[in-house]
Amino acid sequence: MQGRPLEGIRVLDLTNVLAGPYCSYHLSLLGAEVVKVEAPGRGDLARQLGPDAELNRAGVGASFLAQNAGKKSIELDLKDSADRETFTRLVSGADVLLENFRAGVLARMGFPWEQLRALNPGLVYCAISGFGQTGPMSQAPAYDQIIQGLAGMMSITGTPDTVPMRVGFPVADTVGGLTAALSITAALAARTRTGEGAFLDVSMLEASLSSMGWAVSNYLISGVAPEPMGDQNATAAPSGTFETADGPLNIAANRQEQFQTLCRLVGREDLLVDARFAEREARKAHRTALNAELNTALRVRTAREWEEILSAAGVPAARILTVPQAVELDQLDHRCFFTEVPFPGADGRTARVSGSGVLFDGEPLRPPGPAPVLGSDTARIPELLARWGTPAEVRS
Repeated sequence: MQGRPLEGIRVLDLTNVLAGPYCSYHLSLLGAEVVKVEAPGRGDLARQLGPDAELNRAGVGASFLAQNAGKKSIELDLKDSADRETFTRLVSGADVLLENFRAGVLARMGFPWEQLRALNPGLVYCAISGFGQTGPMSQAPAYDQIIQGLAGMMSITGTPDTVPMRVGFPVADTVGGLTAALSITAALAARTRTGEGAFLDVSMLEASLSSMGWAVSNYLISGVAPEPMGDQNATAAPSGTFETADGPLNIAANRQEQFQTLCRLVGREDLLVDARFAEREARKAHRTALNAELNTALRVRTAREWEEILSAAGVPAARILTVPQAVELDQLDHRCFFTEVPFPGADGRTARVSGSGVLFDGEPLRPPGPAPVLGSDTARIPELLARWGTPAEVRS
């Protein structure tokens, strides 16, 4: 890799907690210089979030460390006239301005898009919010769980006996952040042709519905509403979680040839001539009976043994791991997915943080350093202003 793709791109990041910081973290991994603008003495709320109370008190909570490695931190009070002037000068040389306030907050603070665009015509301004900048819900507060519920995610997560159930990680925040990062890179690419920036209005609700794929499109196109099915896949059978000698195993024999191979390997070729299981739609209609037959056959070996046997034969199958087990997979180590970075304050401790899931020319994208201590780069504002003095459209 000759250089990271976004090297030279300057991102002014006003975001907090997860969706926005997750977006700017990926921009940083791609090479952008990200400067967090944080409220003096308080900073990003994520600094106080995580399972380690000591880290939370120190303002470097685990939730903050995970999404902010490699960024800079400056403290600015946008109600203070001198700090507002500093912010204005930084915006004039930025490529990207990113915020996740409630709709219209930055404008009410005196920085509407029209003014920012006049100041810096090449600026890409991305606003992430729960519902978007317009519409009857635009002023409603929103966190991940609120979006999951409104998007219908919780209504189809779990079983008929357990719904509604929240997805076990903040998926709406994550999808919102990725959608923002994608739109920002697209706007930067367009700017190379037009010289003009753009205003990007990212709705976490809309991004979440978009990410739900078949659960939404099957209803829109075919009128079939999705239902909670636990660990089973509505589109195929056998496709879900099965029982082995020592624990659960995921199998997704979604194609006819995969089902045939599965039956042969578990010693149940008789299932292939059973009218209930002969073809896809019949198997879906008789899913419970088919699963019972396969569970009996699978209980003679361990999950790891079946994973190796079935995968080698082209049948998608794998154990169900805990997070501590998953992060130790040899596959992730081989691809250098995690990076050890120093703890803020350089006390000798390190933190392991995730990468992006992409190799560029065979190389992983790594954060260039640790997450910042609150305001650690405030003293460097004059140097930042000197470097960011050239407007984005001129540099483009």
